[in-house]
Order: sequence, then structure tokens, then C-alpha cells
Amino acid sequence: MKKIEAIIKPFKLDEVKEALHEIGLQGITVTEAKGFGRQKGHTELYRGAEYVVDFLPKVKIEIVLEDNLVERAVEAIQQAAQTGRIGDGKIFITSVEDAIRIRTGERGGEAI
Repeated sequence: MKKIEAIIKPFKLDEVKEALHEIGLQGITVTEAKGFGRQKGHTELYRGAEYVVDFLPKVKIEIVLEDNLVERAVEAIQQAAQTGRIGDGKIFITSVEDAIRIRTGERGGEAI
């Protein structure tokens, strides 16, 4: 099993969710996040005063899935989240040792 964590722009969430649904993935976890990468924030004007916005709003999506679905899921996220501009986000893939469904006690692939 693998865990995919994707940090994307908030307005791309619905497109990514639909893309994942189309390839058959049902469960995702979404968290609101703030951060910056190479873009290092930006400056804004508020009541005539300029200030720096260091942390930009992002959305973090987490999915645990079988190994055979990883490449399709990554492609779906990449295509749906890409705008071609700086700050599109990142995708991280890590191994998951085990998963347990609390309600039934199922383990491994059956739990997801």
C-alpha cells in the first residue's frame, strides 16, 4: 500500500476530486493548509500599507491505496491540479505498512 499526499491550490480541489473518482478511488482526506515553496509568498496592499503574505492557502489531499493504482492516481492529480503557473503544488508518495478499519477490524488492502 502507498500513501499519496498532494499539496494543491484550493480552487483545484473539485477537479482533482472528480479525476480521482473517475479512476475509481472513493476515499480521500482533505485538510486546509498554508505554506510556500519557490514562490515565497507575495506582497499585498491593505489600506495603503504594503505587507508580505508569507503563507499562501493550500489544500492537502491524502489517499491510501493499493500499489497498482498509484500511477493512475498520480497522473489524475497532476493533470487536474496543473495550471502551469508557479505554486501548483507537490505530490509525495510514501509506503504504508498497515491499515486497520476501526469498525470491522479489517487489515491491509481490505481496510482501505
